[in-house]
Amino acid sequence: MARKMLLDGELSQRNQEEAHYDFDLFVIGAGSGGVRASRFSANYGAKVGICELPFHPISSEVVGGVGGTCVIRGCVPKKILVYGAAFGGEIEDARNYGWEVNEKLDFNWKKLLHKKTDEIIRLNGIYKRLLSNAGVKLFEGEGKIVGPNEVEVTQLDGTKLSYSAKHILIATGSRAHRPPIPGQELGITSDEALSLEDLPKRVVVLGGGYIAVEFASIWRGMGATVDLFFRKELPLRGFDDEMRAVVARNLEGRGINLHPQTNLTELIKTDNGIKVITDHGEELLADVVLFATGRLPNSKRLNLEAVGVELDNTGAVKVDEYSRTNIPSIWAVGDVTNRMNLTPVALMEGTCFAKTVFGGESSKPDYSYIPCAVFSIPPLSVVGVSEEQAIEQANGDVLVFTSTFNPMKNTISGRQEKTVMKLVVDAETDKVLGASMCGPDAPEIMQGIAVALKCGATKAQFDSTVGIHPSAAEEFVTMRSISRRITAGGKPKRNL
Repeated sequence: MARKMLLDGELSQRNQEEAHYDFDLFVIGAGSGGVRASRFSANYGAKVGICELPFHPISSEVVGGVGGTCVIRGCVPKKILVYGAAFGGEIEDARNYGWEVNEKLDFNWKKLLHKKTDEIIRLNGIYKRLLSNAGVKLFEGEGKIVGPNEVEVTQLDGTKLSYSAKHILIATGSRAHRPPIPGQELGITSDEALSLEDLPKRVVVLGGGYIAVEFASIWRGMGATVDLFFRKELPLRGFDDEMRAVVARNLEGRGINLHPQTNLTELIKTDNGIKVITDHGEELLADVVLFATGRLPNSKRLNLEAVGVELDNTGAVKVDEYSRTNIPSIWAVGDVTNRMNLTPVALMEGTCFAKTVFGGESSKPDYSYIPCAVFSIPPLSVVGVSEEQAIEQANGDVLVFTSTFNPMKNTISGRQEKTVMKLVVDAETDKVLGASMCGPDAPEIMQGIAVALKCGATKAQFDSTVGIHPSAAEEFVTMRSISRRITAGGKPKRNL
């Protein structure tokens, strides 16, 4: 209580001294990071303003929406479509469980699309209420920085409002990138993919990252023919190589056509669809071509260079370990900084910012043991380091434990799709450095594993934990035999 009273007193004194500012904090961008930072800052007693572009499911330089990419045109609507696509396989699997299912299954894309849109509109309203309930002033319009302590908001009718602020936070996120190839205007990005009026029958996806893999799974699950093109030998560069191979096998097992080490060189509009030409001379026809070739920071229209804020060569805002730019009064969190571009990470960065600037508690984001998931069908989820990273970073030997098995559900349904789990362990300390899983419910299981790794769990502690039976998750505490031992300075040895 004493600390709370002291903090309130400090805030009151500060507000009196700095009353010439319109706001203690002004945030540009009301996505996950911006909303979190503004709410928490307001809870500490700060006077906060935030601006965001008007709502639209497909973003552009003039439309966006409170909630940001994740809520409106990212994680949330994508996961809804993943759920929808997964039912196709589930219904097929149900036959051997005694469910008499008609041979012809009809899927109503427009119905799901309508439900998805209703949900993101509902969430957009919830985020607005969260801001209002915290006492944050929301402005609808485009914001830019015109000075170290001044922002300008262009409202929908074109009028401009100027406000001064002790601190300015940039939280404008990122936007999908299109490759510079002839006919690129014929392709779409993930924004449009979530709002297509009609379900395509023939799809080409360019990219090997999680967005490419997820949309390939979605469309294939809904019955489309899907061809996935990527530059590397395997999709999901940056993930554990063994798990990448598992995902690739699963994608092919579900009927997706993989084209490794292949790029697209041109798109041509024809009467029968979009003609796709590859750098191997192949030609395909598609109803939709999705570019999932990365995202770029939303920083171009913020006037940052004129103010002196430093950017890297991709346009990302450069920040220190506390999310502060080279201009002391200007800060940035989330994808616009291009650190670790995940929604929960933006939330963490926003929380740490509020604690540091208004909570009287210097707080740096901690990027260790952050779990993530690829919502392919079935999903991949990981936490900690991959086998390759462990070998590169280790001073001693690395132990690898793996388990490959047919999930109990598949023994009856007849689906030929293995679940694979993996633990990477430091041989000297017995500390678990990384965990991976590809199979049903992987993200739900990995969230719990992440807590253990964050606490520094050892392999012996995993082994001494009693499992839940029968479950897939119990495999993580029953992997007793070492699959392989890599000596210091060695290389991963396995057949991918």
